[in-house]
Amino acid sequence: MADNQTYYVPEQSKWPIIATVGLGVTLYGVAAIMVNGKQGESTTGSWIMFLVGSVIMAYMLFGWFGHVIKESRAGLYSPQMDRSFRWGMSWFIFSEVMFFAAFFGALFYARVFAVPWLGGEGDRGSSNMLWEGFQATWPLISNPDPGAYPGPKEVIGPWGLPLINTVLLVTSSFTVTVAHHAIKEENRQKLKLWLAMTIGLAVVFMFVQGYEYLHAYRDLDLTLQSGIYGSTFFMLTGFHGAHVMLGTLMLVIMLIRINKGHFTAERHFGFEAAAWYWHFVDVVWLGLFVFVYVI
Repeated sequence: MADNQTYYVPEQSKWPIIATVGLGVTLYGVAAIMVNGKQGESTTGSWIMFLVGSVIMAYMLFGWFGHVIKESRAGLYSPQMDRSFRWGMSWFIFSEVMFFAAFFGALFYARVFAVPWLGGEGDRGSSNMLWEGFQATWPLISNPDPGAYPGPKEVIGPWGLPLINTVLLVTSSFTVTVAHHAIKEENRQKLKLWLAMTIGLAVVFMFVQGYEYLHAYRDLDLTLQSGIYGSTFFMLTGFHGAHVMLGTLMLVIMLIRINKGHFTAERHFGFEAAAWYWHFVDVVWLGLFVFVYVI
């Protein structure tokens, strides 16, 4: 019971205020880029604001987490604090699950309800709702106003680059699990090797996805403006790619900390939290592969 009565209360911190400013500037920059780009106006100022916000956020993350690491290394955290970190990471991942659930829900609604209704299916449908010869099939390649919403020439098949990325991420989930077992065994060399392999697989994944986007824009005319299919495709895969970048950064920081001699077999929640997040990223990709590419 004594552990439950010991709880470290940190001093007042500047980091929450800096995080608020950085996040606000970043999101305003993103919104301005979208609005100005849609209206055909210059987005230079918007990109500058976005980059400034990103720099502020990077400064906040490195500073705040660095402060937490110093407190942990100083032995200020009790088992009760460790439980708080675990609950905090669990709720954070749950919030991310709900984030992607909203986008998967939009995809599900468009495919299962909206498109069949537009094709005349059900009580809400009407055979004259759109235009003569409309085919209510997914993905929607033929759009009603090709001038405003040019449809893609074709969609990306699942058995090429998406399958390669699936193999990469599934393999990375295995390698980070091996690394997790290595840290419990206090086998530092094995830990470094398998964690470095995980990071390498993640970097290759991002390069493959970048090439896939280039191929989609350049060769297939598949863009964010390509109707409902293009918007759902890039929103889901794009946000997942951003999470892969964040997860990779977390793993890189864990490797740096391991090289500095941090963590023991009993106390390594920083690494464990990064591994949890990486498994979450892998599971989301499996959902993307099935519901965006295959079905």
